Amino acid sequence: KDPFYPGERMYKTGDVARWLPDGNIEFLGRTDDQVKIRGYRIEPGEIEAALRSIEGVREAAVTVRTDSGEPELCAYVEGLQRNEVRAQLERLLPGYMVPAYMIEMEQWPVTPSGKLDRNALPAP
Repeated sequence: KDPFYPGERMYKTGDVARWLPDGNIEFLGRTDDQVKIRGYRIEPGEIEAALRSIEGVREAAVTVRTDSGEPELCAYVEGLQRNEVRAQLERLLPGYMVPAYMIEMEQWPVTPSGKLDRNALPAP
């Protein structure tokens, strides 16, 4: 139910925002990992799932890097060489979802609780 328009349906978008005292809305981020790159909405988790579906890939993570000034997808993969992974990934996903960078990982950075430390992943 929509609290602003009774009787209408409100949809969850994943956007997080707040009302400002002047009546404007400030966008704060998203509740999911969805990103927008070159006009395309991309869910990094979908790319990670595609990577993990490739035989020989033991682990995968996808982040968005802005080192070049523009947001670009970066995949971290354990198990196969990046050229093999890229060739197979290009058959599974549309071109805009294929990461610009592929980094081969042998050891993953983890937090003290044992989870992947995405902030400590190496730059391409």
